[in-house]
Amino acid sequence: MPATRPTDGEYVCHGITWATRDPRLLLAPLPDGPLVYAEIMNQRLGFAVGTGRWCTGRYRFADTVRVEALACPDRAPTEQGDQCARCLRQDEFRFAHQFHQDGNVPAPLRRYMDQPHWLYLATFADGATKVGTAAEPRKQSRLDEQGALIATYLTRSPDGRAVRHLEDAITRGLQVPQTIRASTKLKTLANLTDLSTASATHDRHVSRAADALAAMNTPAMLETWTPPAEGDRMRVANGVRMLYPHDLRDGEHGFTVVSCVGTQVLAVLDGDDEVDYVLDLGTLKGRRIALGPFTSPAAAFQNSLF
Repeated sequence: MPATRPTDGEYVCHGITWATRDPRLLLAPLPDGPLVYAEIMNQRLGFAVGTGRWCTGRYRFADTVRVEALACPDRAPTEQGDQCARCLRQDEFRFAHQFHQDGNVPAPLRRYMDQPHWLYLATFADGATKVGTAAEPRKQSRLDEQGALIATYLTRSPDGRAVRHLEDAITRGLQVPQTIRASTKLKTLANLTDLSTASATHDRHVSRAADALAAMNTPAMLETWTPPAEGDRMRVANGVRMLYPHDLRDGEHGFTVVSCVGTQVLAVLDGDDEVDYVLDLGTLKGRRIALGPFTSPAAAFQNSLF
């Protein structure tokens, strides 16, 4: 997909997507128009955040193996969750997480889930590890968007139903969760010192998972995930790094993105090259933002002398 630089104006932010194989903000222009995939790497982002939460549209199947995002046609407000009632009702992908528990699903979703899926383990900066699944066409992008530092594909399953049963079995048997909180990912990236702990923890979980799969007569097909280069600077604890001190859900902000892991980014403020700030652009999902020449409030800090 070609590089896109959105014009100044107002948008409903759908968050960060890796569908283009690089991190971009997915934006729905106001009052209408198709979604915009806006580059963020090495770009200066300036925006002001409005009040309220707004619908982030829905997903539909473009064919049997590809899912595409659609903006909410009404740009409707939402009080609960990310979707208005209309988009939730029409979302063809919303039953995916319960697919293996309920046979009554839409035909497009059934065709999508009938293709091969991968089971994986993803480990984050503090060693926290989750188990997850990805459809064959999403094998790379699914892990890219997770914000993991290390990941391994465990095995390839014939379809989405089989892989979900394996996922549940790993969670039950090894006590490995299927989700990690975004706030946890953010804090651990800000406090990253090295990858030795995460790497050792990951290797231990992979060994245990391979044994568990063998006990279920499922051969492991171990394959190391290759992380995107856009996150290289984030994965190395060089220089001074701290959490961005302002709430992205309110006010005006401006910074340049220099690295990205999942939805978390490393950013530099205007005129401040002493500190890299870690923040989660996923926080903007469902917010109305006005792009323009905005700047962040001053962020005072003091280095430790010891």
